[in-house]
Amino acid sequence: MSTRKTSVEINEGLLAAVQNILATTTIKETIEEAFREVLRAAARREEVAALAQMQGLDLAEPGVMAGAWRP
Repeated sequence: MSTRKTSVEINEGLLAAVQNILATTTIKETIEEAFREVLRAAARREEVAALAQMQGLDLAEPGVMAGAWRP
């Protein structure tokens, strides 16, 4: 994994709000966790889209669903 050192202007109020939500303390930790959260949100959207379209799923197969339910 490569890293990049950079200088950016950051809104202090926005930073504090995000740190509170993410329970982070440093700017670097906050930015990295925010990046990870964006990636997780994108993955969730992809999963929801796949479920909505039944892409790559065999949930319509009676044999699969029969094994999914337990008495």
